[in-house]
Amino acid sequence: MVAGGSSVRMAVLALLWGSAFFWIKLALDNGLTPGQITVIRSALGAAVLLGLALLARQRLPRDRSTWGHLVVAAFFCNALPFFLFAVGEQSVDSGTAGVLHATTPLWSLLIGLVIGTERGLRPLRLAGLLIGFAGTLLIFAPWHESELLGWGALALLGAAASYAVAFAYMGRKLTGKGTGPLALSAAQLVAATGLSTPALPTAGAAPAGPNSTAVIAVAVLGIFSTGITFYLSYRLVADEGATAAATVGYLLPVVSVTLGAIVLGEELELRVLVGMVVILAGVALSQRRERPPSETNTAAPTSAGLAE
Repeated sequence: MVAGGSSVRMAVLALLWGSAFFWIKLALDNGLTPGQITVIRSALGAAVLLGLALLARQRLPRDRSTWGHLVVAAFFCNALPFFLFAVGEQSVDSGTAGVLHATTPLWSLLIGLVIGTERGLRPLRLAGLLIGFAGTLLIFAPWHESELLGWGALALLGAAASYAVAFAYMGRKLTGKGTGPLALSAAQLVAATGLSTPALPTAGAAPAGPNSTAVIAVAVLGIFSTGITFYLSYRLVADEGATAAATVGYLLPVVSVTLGAIVLGEELELRVLVGMVVILAGVALSQRRERPPSETNTAAPTSAGLAE
């Protein structure tokens, strides 16, 4: 059972993590480009995690092999999805972006089946996979004209799939390296900043420069919805186990939809809301598996907390 303090921590984590889509939309609407948002949030998140790693006395990796793997992970887990989410939200509401982000576990399961890390798929998990993607199809509604048939929505779905690729790669190449998780994630965001910065000159500029709202939005996005979010994820896993931490993922679409509707005045069709419920039901089923009684939730967190 989750204690009261951990419940509060879970609520704060869900708010910070789920609000990332809101802050992205706010930054875009007030003069920042997707490329600028990607670089700034990566740099600010890296600064927060470097400070936390220093306080925890965790050192950055020093061998070239680990840094090579971090560069690949940073591309698929940070640089690419950060950029794709910002691109997608230029034409799609922040609430819908949060809903499509919830498909990440489904992509992870599908990729696991393809590469052989997921074996013996049980009927319940298969049903969850099919139900989840049925919810995605319901949101896209290809049987009639919709803004969700454009490149923006495809970019959002691509971002969710990119996270799934990253997690599969990180699970194989970056676990058990002997480097503390805070330091490893800080190093990954440093790499993401390095990957994103050279692309800025080719990414174009907004017609008008960013105003103070954009500056505040991207600062909150980088510091709180990226850096602090990972730290809270790390603490929640350490205190309550991976299952409790994973539960937060089910709240992200609810947060993004609520903030978009209340603060930004976004109108979500009933079809999208129903699709969100169907996706979450599919994810819940796909994540159910039989575990030996001796197995405990001791998995260490990765940069999954930085994925939004």
